[in-house]
Amino acid sequence: MNQTILLVDDEKDIISFMKDALQDEGYEVMFAYEGQEALKKLKINPDLIVLDVMMPGMDGFALCEMIRKSISCPIIFLSAKQTEQDRVRGLLVGGDDYLVKPFSMKELKARIYAHLRREQRISSNSYNRLHFGELTIDLNGYQILHNNEVIPFTSREFEIIHFLALHPGQVFTREQLYEKVWGYDAEGDSSTITEHVKKIRAKLLKYDETSYISTVWGIGYKWVK
Repeated sequence: MNQTILLVDDEKDIISFMKDALQDEGYEVMFAYEGQEALKKLKINPDLIVLDVMMPGMDGFALCEMIRKSISCPIIFLSAKQTEQDRVRGLLVGGDDYLVKPFSMKELKARIYAHLRREQRISSNSYNRLHFGELTIDLNGYQILHNNEVIPFTSREFEIIHFLALHPGQVFTREQLYEKVWGYDAEGDSSTITEHVKKIRAKLLKYDETSYISTVWGIGYKWVK
């Protein structure tokens, strides 16, 4: 699916110019000429927004603050205002970039591409990692990190954490955990789960006071959301 860009500017000629150039690059392009119209267009869930600052009624800074209440995609400001104060304000209200008018369409395309590429990397990394506060479970790297510091776990301990964390809030019996981690044909006793959970908690406690694995008395364990 092509990525969608929302253009917001009260100057129709600039909208038309950007729209044609971006469509030539293969983007889906939506547009709005003022703030309230732009807010209604957020339901399309754009991948990136190009936002003019100086518009009648609601200016771009105020609009950006409202956009940030419902959507987190990259926002590139366009503005004839070029002071450092204006650029800083744009970033503080939630913008990701600031381009001064008159601008080069080649540069705008490059910035759009860079921001969308960064979003794709973040999305890819997030898919392969689970985040719980300061704790990160790296599914590809087969490791647990706290504030980017690796916590040493055995493979069995990692598998228990991995399985519980994939189902936060869901309670599993010791027998269920043993079958999922050791396998149905494993020779052993599900009581080993209790010992493994104790060791996991002790290791986590050295880094974080959060109780990630909760005991549900009489039933089993669950990962705390």
